[in-house]
Amino acid sequence: MTLKPLPTLVSALCLGLAMSAGAQAAPAFVNGLVIPGDSGDQFGSSVNDGRLGFFSDLYYDPNRNQWWGLSDRGPGGGLLNYETRVQRFTLDVNMDTGAISNFQVQQTIKFMNGANAFNGLAPSPTNVLGNAFDPEGFVVSPLNGHLLVSDEYGPALYEFDRNGQFIRAFNNPSNVIPRNDSGVPNYADNTGNTKGKSGNRGYEGLSISPDGTKAYAMLQSQMRDELTGAYTRIVQFDTTSGDAEAQYAYKFDISGNSPGVSALVALDDHRLLVLERNNRGLGVGATVSGADKRVYAIDLSAASDVSGIDLDAAGASFTPASKSTEVWIDLDADTLAALGNVSPEKWEGLVVGPRLNDGSYVMVAGTDNDYSVTQTGSGEQFDVWFNFATGATVECTLGVACAPVGYSRLPGVLHAYKSEVDDSVLAGYTAPVPEPGTWAMLLAGLGLVGFMARRRGA
Repeated sequence: MTLKPLPTLVSALCLGLAMSAGAQAAPAFVNGLVIPGDSGDQFGSSVNDGRLGFFSDLYYDPNRNQWWGLSDRGPGGGLLNYETRVQRFTLDVNMDTGAISNFQVQQTIKFMNGANAFNGLAPSPTNVLGNAFDPEGFVVSPLNGHLLVSDEYGPALYEFDRNGQFIRAFNNPSNVIPRNDSGVPNYADNTGNTKGKSGNRGYEGLSISPDGTKAYAMLQSQMRDELTGAYTRIVQFDTTSGDAEAQYAYKFDISGNSPGVSALVALDDHRLLVLERNNRGLGVGATVSGADKRVYAIDLSAASDVSGIDLDAAGASFTPASKSTEVWIDLDADTLAALGNVSPEKWEGLVVGPRLNDGSYVMVAGTDNDYSVTQTGSGEQFDVWFNFATGATVECTLGVACAPVGYSRLPGVLHAYKSEVDDSVLAGYTAPVPEPGTWAMLLAGLGLVGFMARRRGA
């Protein structure tokens, strides 16, 4: 294990003491927005009846005061050719209370590889990724304003310019690639795979360090060759070289009902927030009861680099990311009357928003609604309509107006939370810097920002 500088170790110990002493104060729920499930983006698509895809991830860019919401591979479970995209939107924030309102899409950007769109179709042949893409994590690089997007199929991490044009793929560590015993990958599904990421559970969470030199991508759940353990992996990338330079173990607290990670948020150069959830709650085909959605604070300062370690091997010795003993935000504890006071299944976006007038922060969480669509194994699609008062659902052929009285398509949901002014988790929070156009941008272009950060022990 790499020895850490004394100040870093001290900060990790202090965080651990604060966590064990119960110093965390959960942010207070402020309000929620219910965005109609038939809302559209600026392009639309015949694949999903033109509907907006919300929210596989959220990102707030404080340098430009811009909000982003990521759409995933679209409906169809990989059977339909949906041109993947991200939405830039506006959101009004009351700077006194933290209340949010007035969600409006401002721009829709498709992810393109030359003239070809990255699409939601499962890889075919299965051992070649091609333009297959299931976007799940999103950040804006503070170094150059480019868009970094993580993918579940690969898993993969890609960089795009601000028009959505592909720039490069990061160099993935070989141990996370889904493959059989002979090393042949199957990116489409689990068939034949005995190692690497499991099923469609690749890089679900993505965050970036405040100086933009490190990106952190997190597997949604355990790898195929580590299924008996309770750990998944955070992969740290150098954003200059594009290389993976470390991996860290994260231990789940939620058990049963397919626990997984949905979002990752960097607080500084070694502390992050993790959104951990199960597959219960209000969702397409989901069991409603037993929803469990939690946000934890973690610290990588004293964690082992587990790049070469089998996490569930007998006698394996490593130190996972330190993790708060308390849940920082309990997302399923706060529900909306408009949804029958039931927690949505897929809380997948989490972001630290602007700083409020009293010095606190607003946190915003968002849900993925799966386009309120389900489909057969051949790709035939059906609208899913919900009666939030009774919990009943009705399926209708996509595009056919059946609209039962009292039923609605599953909406997208945003929740706002206001932190305490002296919140121990957000103490020392560093927003992404520098703003493009500063001297630090020039240094970044010369490759000096990463060098200076490493000299500082970052």
